[in-house]
Amino acid sequence: MGSITANAMSVDVEDYFQVSAFANCIDRESWDTLECRVEANTRNALALFEDKGIKATFFVLGWIAKRYPGLVKEIVQQGHELACHGFGHEQITVMTPEAFREDIREAKSLLEELGGVAVRGYRAPSYSIGKSTLWAIDILKEEGFDYSSSIYPVKHDLYGIPDAPRTKYRHPNGLYEIPISTVELFGKNLPCGGGGFFRLYPYALSHWLLQKSRQQTEAPVNFYFHPWELDPDQPK
Repeated sequence: MGSITANAMSVDVEDYFQVSAFANCIDRESWDTLECRVEANTRNALALFEDKGIKATFFVLGWIAKRYPGLVKEIVQQGHELACHGFGHEQITVMTPEAFREDIREAKSLLEELGGVAVRGYRAPSYSIGKSTLWAIDILKEEGFDYSSSIYPVKHDLYGIPDAPRTKYRHPNGLYEIPISTVELFGKNLPCGGGGFFRLYPYALSHWLLQKSRQQTEAPVNFYFHPWELDPDQPK
């Protein structure tokens, strides 16, 4: 038998009302008044992974960790990697370098205190490290991160660097970048590694695209989802 290359599974631990697409209709100041469903939904993901024998990386929002410290401990106790999704789910495009540093420093410190492990990885909210915010790469390295999964090599109206590498690479400062998987079709990179595109694509198409990505890049697939995507009863 030939060797089997493992794919990468990750979870962005945030609640339904923190999605960037809702920023114009859900006031950030109201978050504490809304029904939180992230705890139960993340536990559903943990149970699913346990059943299937899967280990994943959980990019946890500091806002969530502060309110549900036990959830952070469960993620670590079950053998998953604990990583950082920032503190308040603000896109880097609306932050100053100083505010960004404070955000990731607070989140990383809290996660490490709760989890009792080093937090090495970071994923920007809404993949908001683009050409205008590449300064964030140096700050991540200075704050002790080893890798980022924040640059999406696609053309999108809100994020992405279309000509960025499609597989793991190193920035000049030594920080690794691990992009979400894409497929090259008709001269363009198409997303296929989860999120909204996985919700919109028919499953058969997603399955084909993921296989195509493996063939094109000869690299593991990097796939992600959110806990609220497992919750059909979330508020509408």
